[in-house]
Amino acid sequence: MRQTVTTIQMLFICLAAVTFCTQESMGRQKIEIEPSAKKVGKYEKLELLIRVGARYDNPFDSDQVDLTVLLKTPAGRQISLPAFYCQDYERRKFDRQRGRANWYYPIGRGSWKARFAPMQTDTYLATARLKDRKGTIHSDSVRFQCTPSSQKGFLRISRKDPRFLEFTEGAPFFAIGQNLAFIGEGQYVNLTKAEQIFEKLSRNGANFLRIWTCCKDWAMAIEARKSAWDRSWHRRKIIVPIPGSKNDPSPRKCVKLEGGNGASLTVSPSHPVALRPNTRYVFTGRFTADGPAGLQVDVGRGSSRTRFDALAKGKWRKFKQEFVTGQNDFWLGRIVLSLVGSGTVWLDDLSLKEVNGGVELLWEADVNRPIRGVYNQLDCFMLDKLVEAAERNGIYLMLCLITRDLYMKSLSDDKGPEYQQAIQDANKLMRYAVARWGYSTSVAAWEYFNEIDPGLPTDRFYAEVGDYLEQIDVYNHLRTTSTWHPSAKDCRHPNLDIGQLHHYMRPGTKENFKDEVAVVIDKMRFLREHTTSKPVLIGEFGLATPKWGLSDHMKQDNKAVHFHNSLWASAFAGTSGTAMFWWWDQLDRQDAYVHYRPLAAFLADVSFEGLRQTTATASNKQLRLLGCQGSDRAYVWLFNPKATWWNLVIEKHQPTEIRGTTIEIQGLQPDTYSVQWWHTYKGKIIEKQSVSFTAGPLRISVPPFSRDIACKIRR
Repeated sequence: MRQTVTTIQMLFICLAAVTFCTQESMGRQKIEIEPSAKKVGKYEKLELLIRVGARYDNPFDSDQVDLTVLLKTPAGRQISLPAFYCQDYERRKFDRQRGRANWYYPIGRGSWKARFAPMQTDTYLATARLKDRKGTIHSDSVRFQCTPSSQKGFLRISRKDPRFLEFTEGAPFFAIGQNLAFIGEGQYVNLTKAEQIFEKLSRNGANFLRIWTCCKDWAMAIEARKSAWDRSWHRRKIIVPIPGSKNDPSPRKCVKLEGGNGASLTVSPSHPVALRPNTRYVFTGRFTADGPAGLQVDVGRGSSRTRFDALAKGKWRKFKQEFVTGQNDFWLGRIVLSLVGSGTVWLDDLSLKEVNGGVELLWEADVNRPIRGVYNQLDCFMLDKLVEAAERNGIYLMLCLITRDLYMKSLSDDKGPEYQQAIQDANKLMRYAVARWGYSTSVAAWEYFNEIDPGLPTDRFYAEVGDYLEQIDVYNHLRTTSTWHPSAKDCRHPNLDIGQLHHYMRPGTKENFKDEVAVVIDKMRFLREHTTSKPVLIGEFGLATPKWGLSDHMKQDNKAVHFHNSLWASAFAGTSGTAMFWWWDQLDRQDAYVHYRPLAAFLADVSFEGLRQTTATASNKQLRLLGCQGSDRAYVWLFNPKATWWNLVIEKHQPTEIRGTTIEIQGLQPDTYSVQWWHTYKGKIIEKQSVSFTAGPLRISVPPFSRDIACKIRR
């Protein structure tokens, strides 16, 4: 009898457990995954929409919510692809003041996506996996097919010669390009202008751009302090702990407005706030006062000015102001908050939304928004469009991702907790970048910082963030960084794939800034001294004032002579790409893009892989000769030092034509060689020769020239 009761009890316990598990399972959210297409070309983008029922305080924090797509490849290997949270936008282009303004308006309330570029043909199986504090759940699996395509793949270190770059499929790549760093509505280059520049660069043979996504609040910045209350160059002390919380370890912050009657603050986001015409909006917030009788709210729309009386000291008063946009209202005007009477008002919880709800439009007014770990979705959308423009135009991007000043102070002590936190935050940012833009073959490299302090102990940072990227970046993008003066340790760091330095030719320095070719040779010498077996780039270059401002000489050199000379010198000095000019607005005003075309035409069928610096010499010892050679080929550039930018532009001395010069090359195998002489401004062959020799050096006569000339020598 006792045994029977125990059995029945156990039966009830099991049934209860099954019921509990079923209820728990039924109460748990489900996730679904849907591919944008059933077939996708090799190295082309497939977008996967993932439907997630839950919402999270910070969807960018992978410790709070880790959404991953598990992919089973045609070879049977499983890879993990990070997914990302995304706010989509509608974009329109308007004529507004200078050029065309971009209008961005949020669509929906955000969604989860993954982006993937398959690297093998045949069938893939994809499953979404979500981990959060409630546990782990999986979606049903979906299939998609990868078909052959003409894509060349991702950029890699060359397997034939690690000093240079190549595509996954093996074709060599030489970077020809410049900086296009500050992109935003208040800049010379907005998104529309950037897309136009991409097209101009492509038409002229350029293929590479260095893009900043770390501009703080003056242009595009994925992770940055963007504030409707101030700017990074003149911070006011108006953001303070909320009254009564100054002794809290992490006090909530608010905005303080103080002064006499009529004292005011203007809500001025760094991003113009887009509105829809004929739409009702509501502006809300709360305030507490000490002294003034109230707060006046003016949303900048004529009749939309309202006074709200203050409550007793220490009490918070909520306010709410509705307004309707007109038929041609596409932008938010000024919002001005003014004191009624003298004293102090503290402002909190400011918000602007459509009356029926939706996405927060005035997110820059939130002074409690984390600075690190939250990614500006509007700028992320802009970067989406830039990557798409790069794909259309055959441009490859080096994305400078991390806002330096948010991290630099944390990296002073590599054994401290702040350093560890900086690594964790950087890892999360890199995870987001891989998830959102890593799919694109037009993303050439991740650049961690722009010109960070080279004296900081950053070796650990680059080691650990690099190791993390090796785990999550299934495409193995190249990694680099930059410092504010050349850094040998960064050039040598094993987790930095590209050695990089920045340099500006400035008066008052030890070097001869008047001779751009000599400067390029010197900087190249430094790079190759410390990076004998990895690609190297001069990531920023140009003429500057002693304090690194835009030099007036740039404007005087309206034919971009120094630009032309530096492009050709850097191409033949042994770098992995041309010196990348910084003053993109000047280059655009001068339409200097035409200088890329001749070099691109010359290099179209040239690979420097496996070649060494040439032994060639010129009979005219005044000439500079740069180039590379192997046993059966050589590529040579001859430069007349009297054709420097200083001599031509400032001294206005035109060099005389050079005649009767020969070059002599040791180390070529005796045979018959085809020789092509190229005009470096027209990008055309001006003379062809056929030269044979049986022993000793190869000797070739040089056609008459005055500035510079280039040569291809092939067996």
